[in-house]
Amino acid sequence: MSEEVKNRVTYMVYCVSAFAKRFNLTVKQAYGYLHRFKGIAFLDECYEAEHQLSIRNAVDDLIAVCGKNGGALK
Repeated sequence: MSEEVKNRVTYMVYCVSAFAKRFNLTVKQAYGYLHRFKGIAFLDECYEAEHQLSIRNAVDDLIAVCGKNGGALK
């Protein structure tokens, strides 16, 4: 596995964990929600920009993206 892929995976795991913490979810629940409402795809597609932001900003972006795709968490 390349270093870039490792960094991307580590970042995504960290974002899912932070999202779970914000909403008092398990990591499994958070991942399911983010997958269903396109948050995981967003993190993958926008990694280059998102990983330069704070984790709080990244979670805020995930909330917005998921909301636009039918998610109800605010």
